[in-house]
Amino acid sequence: MKIIGVSLLMTGCLMGLSLSIDIFQGLDVFQALYNAVNPFRIMEVMELFVLCFLLLVFFAESVYIFIKKRKRKEKEGR
Repeated sequence: MKIIGVSLLMTGCLMGLSLSIDIFQGLDVFQALYNAVNPFRIMEVMELFVLCFLLLVFFAESVYIFIKKRKRKEKEGR
């Protein structure tokens, strides 16, 4: 869960930095958001599929490791 938390924190910080730089350059908030998500809008279908698949594998592995550690702690506690 730490990996997911750190990844989401880093993503949020980088998106915030990108948005703040765009806003300081004189763009409105809508245009700054558009610039932040524009790379995902121009991706082809297969690229989006690969991105979603890799994100799914990343989150599934993290959840699997979390459940595995939790079960191990329960066995040790008995």
